[in-house]
Amino acid sequence: MDSQSRVAPPIRILIADDQPLMRSALRMCFEPEPDLDVVGEAADGSEAVELARRMRPDVVIMDVRMPKLDGVAATAELARGASGHRPGILIITTFKADDYILDALRAGASGFLLKDATPEEVVHAVRVIAEGNALIAPTATRTLLDQVAARLPARVGPLPGLTGRERDVLELLAHGLSNLDIATALRIAPSSVKSHIGHLLSKLNVSSRLQLVVFAYESGLIRPRGH
Repeated sequence: MDSQSRVAPPIRILIADDQPLMRSALRMCFEPEPDLDVVGEAADGSEAVELARRMRPDVVIMDVRMPKLDGVAATAELARGASGHRPGILIITTFKADDYILDALRAGASGFLLKDATPEEVVHAVRVIAEGNALIAPTATRTLLDQVAARLPARVGPLPGLTGRERDVLELLAHGLSNLDIATALRIAPSSVKSHIGHLLSKLNVSSRLQLVVFAYESGLIRPRGH
């Protein structure tokens, strides 16, 4: 079999939600997709952590509010990668302005969707996160950050240890620009943007682009609309 005829293995998905009906609805989103495979379901955060460590999914769809261990704590546990495996985590919630979402993003989630998202949006989100990317700027994400950041105590003073160029990249990233858009805006190579983002992740000790966005708000680099 030559390389062109090889079929990539399906994206492995774990669904964590305490509502059986919601788990069923999410599973149905993936059934028509040959490249997506639901490998397990969890009814609480503790079970989600246990199953994720055993089944090693590529993406965990995580409800925020669950018994025993909530989605934020479960996300933080999985994001640490103590078992040598760190899945992408997609947070789902009923509430657009759910304060728990910001905590989940800080903990290492790769993005979030509302529970009224369409099946197409859910499928797209899983594929994006499985590729190692993040849903950093859908309208709901920016709206949430605008709402929540207004109540955050902003850090004062220069950003720690960042060069001027890294600060520029961080600001544009927080506004939702892609690597290519940032490269165009700053007139640098896309590879340089990728390198700067890597330095930002290391210097700020965070693991995802979304955590960089949260940091930009908390640091005062980005202010909520109307402020």
